[in-house]
Order: sequence, then C-alpha cells, then structure tokens
Amino acid sequence: MLYSLENKYVKIAVDSLGAELKSLFSRENNRENMWNGDPAYWKRRSPILFPVVGRLKEQKYRYNGKLYEMSQHGFARDKEFKLFEKEKNKITFLLCDDESTYQIYPFRFNLFIEYELLDKKVIVRWKVINTDNKLIYFSIGAHPAFICPSAPAEKICHLQFDTAGPLTYKLLNSDSLMENTEYNLSLENNIWSFTKDVFADDALVFEDYQIKEVAMLDNEDKPYLTMHFAAPVVGIWSPAHKNAPFICIEPWYGRCDAVNYSGELRNREYGNSLPGGAAFSTKYEIELG
Repeated sequence: MLYSLENKYVKIAVDSLGAELKSLFSRENNRENMWNGDPAYWKRRSPILFPVVGRLKEQKYRYNGKLYEMSQHGFARDKEFKLFEKEKNKITFLLCDDESTYQIYPFRFNLFIEYELLDKKVIVRWKVINTDNKLIYFSIGAHPAFICPSAPAEKICHLQFDTAGPLTYKLLNSDSLMENTEYNLSLENNIWSFTKDVFADDALVFEDYQIKEVAMLDNEDKPYLTMHFAAPVVGIWSPAHKNAPFICIEPWYGRCDAVNYSGELRNREYGNSLPGGAAFSTKYEIELG
C-alpha cells in the first residue's frame, strides 16, 4: 500500500512493500527527484538493505558452524511492512521476523523504518531491536536512486563532497565481491565530474567514513539534492553499460564480502551486533534545494 506525506516544500510516497521510498517530489521546483523504477534500467527505487548489504560469498554465510543461503542485499526489500504509526509529518513502518525469515536468518528482530519531513529535508531513521535472547549479527544500508540532470550532449554528472579529497575507493569483481585494490579519486573544488561508464565495474565503494555528505549538482553546478549521513561505508552506483538517468548514493553499515573472505557471520567486515533486548539506531537525511 502506498502512503504519502507532504509539507509546503516536499511531497513523498512510501510503499509498505519494503517500506520503500517511491517518490520524492519538490513542490518548490515542481520536479520529481526519485527514479521511477523502469525495469529496462533498474526496477527498484530506494530499497532497504537488511540483514546483509551486498553479496555474500557464494551467496552463503556461516553461523555456529551451519551454512545459510541468502541473496544479495537480504530479504527486507521484498517484505511487506506493517504501518506502525502515521502523523502529519512522520510515518513509521515495522518488519518483524517470521518463520520464513528464520529459515535463512536464525534471529528474532524488529526493524523500524521511519520517514519524517522537516522543511526541505526527508529524515530517514532506522532502528533494529534484538528481540532474541542471543547476540544478533546484521548489516543495514540504503540504496536510493536519484534522477541525474545531465547535459544531453555530454551525459556528465557532477557530485560535490564534504571533503577536498583525494578519496580512495574499491571496486567489485564479476561476482560482486570486494576486490583488494584501492584507487584514488581526485576532486576539483570538492567536485567529481564523470560519465557513467565509470560504473562499468559496478559500484565505487568508499570505506572508513571518508564521506559524510554528497550533493548532486545541476548543469550550473548548483546543489539540488544533498545526502547527509554518518555511515562507515558509502557506495555510489548506476547500472553498468546502460547510461541510466539516475545515480544511487548509498550509506551502508556493512558491505559485501571480500574476494578472500571465508569466515563466520560475526566476522563480516563493517557488520553490527546487538545483545538480547538492545537496539541499534541511525539515520540519513535527504535535503532538497
């Protein structure tokens, strides 16, 4: 079911399936900012990544000596969330474990996803509660796709960061696993200008809190949308070889397995853990204008 919130600056639509942000409309500029989900490029718009981010090696993980299988980015994006609470400027959804999730992820949990409008900002909050009596291990991340207004002849996008750089990033191999090689990314006045063939090898992954703010720039290099977050890992992605009209800016608390990884679930890099009854909370913000 689709739910909407609006104020004088912005209007959003959120689907209870996956608690996914489907629309991010600027009322000031009369412009849609969220990708429309055309499957010719990518069928999703802003999926939640839980309880894993990225791909597991061989799509399996080991917990207490037993192997479990799970597809890329986990199951939450394809689950129906319950409407937990709706106010004038805020809406909250809840996903609880069930027997189908327990077969592939043997933990009990509550996952809350909240959207709040505050002037020109959409504040997205996540809360994971361990309702089990044992330690829970998880990753969580965002995958929003924003329309990129590039000059038709140039097909160039411009992103502005909260750092002068240079930044370092890693790439994924053909199995969507993290390679070990680090590359440098130079910026000019904090701006990265690029054509989308830069994503020929999948996402660029920036680790260790290098980035806390990314602004998408228009053709006059003015910010029209800015992401704010404090995540340890950030992925930037657009589908390879498609020249898709959108860019994904993805704050992650976790990431895919490395090519040389072979360990227990608890040892996955950038993963999180919670004792019974404890909660993990974080947020990111999308600011228009």
